[in-house]
Amino acid sequence: MLGGSVSLFPPTRHSVLADLRGADAGRRRAAQEALATAYLRPVQTYLALRWRRSAEEAQELTQEFFRSVVERGLLEAYEPARARLRTYLRLCVDALVRNVETAARREKRGGGAVPISLEELPDEAGGASGESPEALFEREWRRSVFSLAMDRTRSQLLGQGKEQHWAVLEGYDLGRLDGGRPSYAQLAERLGISVTDVTNRLSQGRRRLREVTLEVLRELTLDEAEFREEARALLGVEVP
Repeated sequence: MLGGSVSLFPPTRHSVLADLRGADAGRRRAAQEALATAYLRPVQTYLALRWRRSAEEAQELTQEFFRSVVERGLLEAYEPARARLRTYLRLCVDALVRNVETAARREKRGGGAVPISLEELPDEAGGASGESPEALFEREWRRSVFSLAMDRTRSQLLGQGKEQHWAVLEGYDLGRLDGGRPSYAQLAERLGISVTDVTNRLSQGRRRLREVTLEVLRELTLDEAEFREEARALLGVEVP
């Protein structure tokens, strides 16, 4: 749906990661919220499966993780050449849980907590051995990216008075009729427009969704090299 070649991109990037590292307090807060929105479900799911935490424990550890990202400056140590951002964050989650467990054992013995050690994070190729939780983390991340893009696309189209474009996109690509995807004719009848209008609006809506998805990816990557890699992996898009 969203694949294909793309030749035109905005000449500047707005990066959540750059804002997190910047001096503007307002932009930092907005960036923190954006990062949490994109990674909340992946982190909670990963904690539940990889570390066998209950739903309540996973929620608490997720909040602690995002506090650590801000307070400990974990993104300051992020190196795109070493791993993708989502891989790095997943490994930081592993480090946090190990620290929590170590602190709990030390408290029993009368000791104190230890800080997250970034030096102990392995390279991407040498990550955790269990494949299922890691694979689910990747799927939840993709779902988060598309969810953010869909919400933003909806707001843009409705804000521009293009309710039909959104209705067609939602009805055909997201909606189901009697257990299956509606045909163009069914959707045209439901919306009271022609089949030609359905195909045109669907094409335009998909194009907008693809553009917005790439915008989200730009915001969640640090540089153009990582952005191109993620665009290729997520959308099959080759960025020049």
